Amino acid sequence: MASIFKKALGSFTLMILLAFSAHAQLLNDVQNNFKNYSQQALQEKVFVHSDKGAYLTGEILWFKVYVVDGCYHKPFNLSKVAYVEVLDDALNPAMQAKVELKNGIGSGSLYIPVTLNNGNYHLRAYTNWMKNFSPDFYFDKKITIVNPQRAPVVARANTTDFDIQFFPEGGDLVSGITSKVGFKAVSRSGKGIDFTGAIIDQKNDTVVKFQPLKFGMGHFSFTPSAGNTYKAVIRAGGTPVVKDIPEVREKGYVMTVTDAGADKLQVVVNSNVTSSDGSVYLFAHTRQVVKMAQRAPQINGSATFAIDKSALNDGISHFTVFDGDRHPVCERLYFKRPTKNLVIDAASDQPNYGSRKKVDISLDAKDQSGKLLEANLSMSVYRLDAYQTLEPGDITSYFWLSSDLRGNIESPEYYIKNNTAEANEAVDNLMLTQGWRRFQWSDVLQNKPASFSFLPEYNGHIVTGKIINTTTNAPAFDVIAYFAVPGKRVQLFASRSDTTGHILFNTKDLYGPGEIVVQTDSHRDTTYHIDIQNPFSEQFSKLPLPPFELTSDMKTPLEQQNIAMQVQNIYAGSKTRQFYEPYVDSTGFYGKPDHVYRLDDYTRFTTMEEVLREYIREVNVFHPRNRFQIRVIGDKGFLEGDPLVLLDGIPIFDMNKVLAIDPLKIKRLDVIKDRYFWGPADAEGILSYASYKSDLAGVEVDPHAVVMDYEGMQLQRVFYSPAYDTDVQVSSHTPDFRSLLYWAPTIKTTTTGKNQVIFFTSDEEGKYVAVIQGMTADGQSGSQTFTFDVKK
Repeated sequence: MASIFKKALGSFTLMILLAFSAHAQLLNDVQNNFKNYSQQALQEKVFVHSDKGAYLTGEILWFKVYVVDGCYHKPFNLSKVAYVEVLDDALNPAMQAKVELKNGIGSGSLYIPVTLNNGNYHLRAYTNWMKNFSPDFYFDKKITIVNPQRAPVVARANTTDFDIQFFPEGGDLVSGITSKVGFKAVSRSGKGIDFTGAIIDQKNDTVVKFQPLKFGMGHFSFTPSAGNTYKAVIRAGGTPVVKDIPEVREKGYVMTVTDAGADKLQVVVNSNVTSSDGSVYLFAHTRQVVKMAQRAPQINGSATFAIDKSALNDGISHFTVFDGDRHPVCERLYFKRPTKNLVIDAASDQPNYGSRKKVDISLDAKDQSGKLLEANLSMSVYRLDAYQTLEPGDITSYFWLSSDLRGNIESPEYYIKNNTAEANEAVDNLMLTQGWRRFQWSDVLQNKPASFSFLPEYNGHIVTGKIINTTTNAPAFDVIAYFAVPGKRVQLFASRSDTTGHILFNTKDLYGPGEIVVQTDSHRDTTYHIDIQNPFSEQFSKLPLPPFELTSDMKTPLEQQNIAMQVQNIYAGSKTRQFYEPYVDSTGFYGKPDHVYRLDDYTRFTTMEEVLREYIREVNVFHPRNRFQIRVIGDKGFLEGDPLVLLDGIPIFDMNKVLAIDPLKIKRLDVIKDRYFWGPADAEGILSYASYKSDLAGVEVDPHAVVMDYEGMQLQRVFYSPAYDTDVQVSSHTPDFRSLLYWAPTIKTTTTGKNQVIFFTSDEEGKYVAVIQGMTADGQSGSQTFTFDVKK
């Protein structure tokens, strides 16, 4: 008998151990798969600080770009280019720019064309790497542009035109189980509305009443019954509107998250189905960093988890519940208010100024304890009026909140700056009304390698294209293409096509607008056609723009700003069209040449053949069968084949064409006398000609080449801010109607004391606001605003 008992006990113990092993294996599988996915699907976030939020056509939009890693919000040095666009309501680009990034920071400007229509526009920004993910992850905010030469067409809003959505906590309403239901009601402008509502059943009996707490959001508790149907009746100042609520499922899981006090959260999962192993599993991550994984048994249809808040990082965390078959059955967001924000102290030396007076602003950056920090800041100073108001949102609320949520978030800074009972309930309502993430669990759990179409631009702008064989109309494989920028600086890049015909050129220090020439070696084959692809994203979020609205009190400010803008363009227009020269290495891609021939130092011959034969000692010219050949003489004798010949940076593959170049138009010849390899290409030496005028010396580009206008990374525009240090300057009759007094994309604070910013007021009276945004190298972000008045 004892032996039988021992065997039974041993079998039971083995079963328990196997069950625990299976539970642990499920948690380990989910965690490992999630970590693998997170390591491959690296995330970037972009924030743009623009000088203001409302413009006139003919003005300049100034901006600074901050790029951080998606997990820890530290400046991220992965991408070296950011893409900034202004899109109209039909998602057509009105302005576009490629902005150079250094250590996650970049800045630029956009001239607003005078042909634009009145309206609200998207200002969006992203990196090439971010194009691998949903455009919902791009930075996107509304700006307003008014064209004073065009009468505005203003849509009249319908007071009953609103949208309301319901979000059961965890995802589903389940028959017989009490759920917390979040709701969000917004007008066409994207702002929350006040209303009263009720849930009624098929008998028109009221089940529960509700109304929003703040920004059109709130929640109510609701227990749906089997066999009943439900509707929501909403009254928002007009005729009641009947809306559907989510479908009630007969079977399923319901999740409830409550604050348990003592820095604890309680997560209860109720269900009317039993998981395959009698347990459910809770997995938590903060911005794709795993924070916890727990198992809880289902006891009478309920499982309970306890979460230590200190185990979660600041910001938004995701709680996901799995059943025993690894199916995600519930999901919920939770927000933990950040505590390590950057504190920016800034103030003007006076509250009031006259016109053309010096404004001295002292500022510093500190942590929460008051310790001075080094920070990289941007600052804008502009006039406030009925048209140009203070923009909502800031860098801190964007990175910690808005960037991880879908759609427009009204007044996101409210949730960061307020730590009251109402604000805590409001932010929980916000989390209830968001049900999304940056990935699909099916991709994670299948543990498939992530596939990406766009590379991070780690060294510079990547230009992509496709080569087609015009004979077969099929992609051309294993063909080398050359990308060149004609000019004084030799910029040549090579790429070999893949099996789909795609090519990519890893450019470096490609700045400003200009022409590019892209070609294959057409001297060998003329059957290839090259298409250069659009570098800007062709994916768009479904975030709608609010209706364009102008109020009567905006008329006078708009008229004044229009006059001021025109006066500034007349008297200071040339100063706004000045750009800084980028610091680049002027040496060609081949480095220091073996020999440089300055043709003016030698006898001037009238043919290139004579030049090469008489004093270019590293080459020899042959002329068999009416076709010129050039051979470079290296240290070990003649190299095989013709060299790579460049004229003002453009490859010329036909040696007859090379020998036809007029030497009297050539200033210099660089010679590389050894075989040269770069990228997928190689050359039997290099001859690089430079003409006097950098105009190809009258030589026509190969007709098979693609010649097109292309803009590289944007040149930095000089911000014009006049000084009035002397009486002569103050008494100048040149009008100064600036409403944007100051823009500085790069202000670096130190740990040694106060930092100063100095600028001068204009002739424009009014209340001015200074807006400062920025962050430290370890990811602490902050903002500050203050105002002063200008009176004559």
